[in-house]
Amino acid sequence: MNEPVFILKGNIIYSKSVKEFAVYEHSYLVCEEGKVKGVYQTLPFRLGGRPIQDFGDCLIIPGLVDLHTHAPQYSFRGLGMDLELLDWLETNTFPEEARYGSSEYAGTAYRIFADSMRKSAVTRACVFATVHRDSTLILMDLLEKTGLDTFVGKVNMDWNAPEYLREETEESAEETLEWIRDVEHRKYANTRPILTPRFIPSCTDGLLEELKKLQMRFGLPVQSHLSENLDEVAWVKELCPRAEFYGDAYDRFGLFGADCPTVMAHCVYSDDREIGRMKENGVFIAHCPESNMNVSSGIAPVRKFLEEELHVGLGSDVAGGSTENLFRAMAHAVQASKLRWRLLDNSLAPLTAEEVFYLATKGGGKFFGKVGSFEPGYEFDAVVLDDGRLAHPQALDIRSRLERMIYLADEREIRAKYVKGRKIDLS
Repeated sequence: MNEPVFILKGNIIYSKSVKEFAVYEHSYLVCEEGKVKGVYQTLPFRLGGRPIQDFGDCLIIPGLVDLHTHAPQYSFRGLGMDLELLDWLETNTFPEEARYGSSEYAGTAYRIFADSMRKSAVTRACVFATVHRDSTLILMDLLEKTGLDTFVGKVNMDWNAPEYLREETEESAEETLEWIRDVEHRKYANTRPILTPRFIPSCTDGLLEELKKLQMRFGLPVQSHLSENLDEVAWVKELCPRAEFYGDAYDRFGLFGADCPTVMAHCVYSDDREIGRMKENGVFIAHCPESNMNVSSGIAPVRKFLEEELHVGLGSDVAGGSTENLFRAMAHAVQASKLRWRLLDNSLAPLTAEEVFYLATKGGGKFFGKVGSFEPGYEFDAVVLDDGRLAHPQALDIRSRLERMIYLADEREIRAKYVKGRKIDLS
């Protein structure tokens, strides 16, 4: 359905605020030129005759936003979960990512990833590829065909990485420049480049300087990792003694928000100085609860981030996380916050269903612009959920039905999906 104006009918629910749902039972959601025109309980007369897709008793929610995932790691999700982060990278991640030096392998593996993302409830995503330029372009070609809206990054590593993945500084900068030019020539409609230094330990000062030049030249955003693991944080302190804290090591090169839109994944061990800088610079945090548990990193203080009014969204962080399912990430975010509250800091109350749904929609969506809500003027990203298969002995209200979807995390209920007003093929 690609009409300039069309209407979905169903039970509409989205985040009114971080703490409150907006609920419209058996109402109409109007799309006009790819944007939300409004939500109406009674359809205005002027919209009479416009095509209506009636989804009956289904739930209609904004599309979900994955602020942090690794496409090449999709092939080994669910494996090696007995290792901590740095050992896990050496044992699982780097050997697998080396395989993407083969365009044939990349085509096979990335097709599986792109197809899984297309069928999920995710409509927007920030995606890591590998250091390989050709394979990264293959991933971008495949994601473009899905109709999802994504940022994709060619990874940069010129230091403290296996020789079979490590690039020389000038080579890494030049390959990144050529990749950006290749992307410009392809003229994608929905797939954009994002600069991707893997993390501070894998990038020399020289490479970070070159990436900043590219960032300024092309006006690109940045994605990376921050304060994920205690050993990693200690390593950064050793490698960058002049940096006040981990995030400052990025900020010294202008790659930490402010005039450079930035997503930093994890932030499990961000101290008050780092939190203050992220707030000042408008850095987005991608909270990845399952990954933080799986690779024994810890539990991020998300309640504190929300109290400080930082930008926070959710990330699946495949393959640290086991699935692209963002409902699962929401459930894990609540569960992890309960453990932190009970075991570490009872001053930070657990997260609620309202809050994690906000993170998965409007919170992360802000990185893409006016995304993640059904307020007028927002881009029309919508997912239709048919939860009729989930039998219940009592009638449930709309909020309870959405909460059940979050905790059961069963994506078999997806009936339809739209990105910027375009219907996605889920077959």
